[in-house]
Amino acid sequence: MTTDSILIDHPARRLVVTLPRPYDAAIEHYETLVPEADLHRFYQMASWTATYELAEINAPHGFMRYHRSDITALMAGSTSLWKATQYSMGNHTITERMFRHDPSAMLHASLQTVLYADPDGDTKLAVDQPSLLLASYDNPQIAEVGRELDALLAQLITLLGGDVPPQLSDASPRL
Repeated sequence: MTTDSILIDHPARRLVVTLPRPYDAAIEHYETLVPEADLHRFYQMASWTATYELAEINAPHGFMRYHRSDITALMAGSTSLWKATQYSMGNHTITERMFRHDPSAMLHASLQTVLYADPDGDTKLAVDQPSLLLASYDNPQIAEVGRELDALLAQLITLLGGDVPPQLSDASPRL
């Protein structure tokens, strides 16, 4: 049994994209494009094939929401005046392709996104670039999933009406 701990430094790049809609409309649009995961139905699936088929229906643009947190409500009464909502989004049928190689990849399997209104009232989407996070696992299969997630993220940003950062613009799905 190995008792040595491992320390892995890895780069991260936060992408902050301006969206064209006002905050409330942007939230509604995001939640339409990234629907809530139907966990009750997923738990009832009898096979991975059935799970995969349901994921294709539940995540028409590749992602579904696993968690939503109304940060504005959590900060009510504080001196913080930001309007913000945090999400955990992903797709566990994509995640499985990393999990089979390294369970610690689950640290980055769901993407944490934040939609917020800046002081000028512009809506922003903030998210860390998946490929940089997943490249740190030193596994080509996990890195490939990271590039695929970059492409799906670029597609989502386009659907939200934002300008895709150049760091994602070369991404294309590799299924």
